[in-house]
Amino acid sequence: MQTTPPTPRALITGATAGIGAEFARQLAASGHALVLVARDEARLQERATEFRSGYGVEVEVLAADLVNRADLAVVEVRLAASGTDRVTVLVNNAGFGLPKPFDENAVDDEQQLLDLLVTAPMRLTHAALTQMLEFGSGTIVNITSVAGYTPRGTYGAAKAWVLSFSRWANLSYRRRGITVTAAAPGFVHTEFHDRMNVSKDGIPAFLWLDVRTLVRLALRDVARGRAVSIPTLRYRVIVALAVLLPARIVAAGALRGR
Repeated sequence: MQTTPPTPRALITGATAGIGAEFARQLAASGHALVLVARDEARLQERATEFRSGYGVEVEVLAADLVNRADLAVVEVRLAASGTDRVTVLVNNAGFGLPKPFDENAVDDEQQLLDLLVTAPMRLTHAALTQMLEFGSGTIVNITSVAGYTPRGTYGAAKAWVLSFSRWANLSYRRRGITVTAAAPGFVHTEFHDRMNVSKDGIPAFLWLDVRTLVRLALRDVARGRAVSIPTLRYRVIVALAVLLPARIVAAGALRGR
């Protein structure tokens, strides 16, 4: 087992904007080297320049579409590498939503949603564990959602899988030095809803979270070894209600998450 700790290095998917970019920013501020993963290489390079100049850290970029199995395999190989530049923190953040009901979406679009929200984090977690377990240390953060606690279509179902998977993984691997935390935000001020081309007007102001606060609270819970991080008291109350109330009430939209 390695006795000298490696330079802390975080690989973050969906790293060019929103939650992923903020994880990169806060981890860089704490001295982590970065491996940034997203589809848009130009935006990746912009972020890399920003983080190198702003924090003086090493930044590597991997342009990859995680729905594409060949691109996903490239990221898996990088995560499994056990050299001196091994990844010590994995943040599975990449994701998107579909604005239409399940029956109105093309089934291929639904398959891509499942591939990105479930298959990609499962395979990337497996790849990271191959070297993290060898060294007896590592951190994995899976971005799920309050929607994972509600009957909310295939998006909620996928996030529920990530939530359950992360809970199990934390129980199974924490005693071997690996912390796995599911971060479950609600509504966050990012590009997420804009990319879906859906209105945000009907969402009460008190439900919106600042992305900096979300990531700060998530990293605090990660440091404490928690399996699930639900940011702020208001969202912990919402989750408690979602669990207790009849499913038909929750599904009607009384409690709608990210």
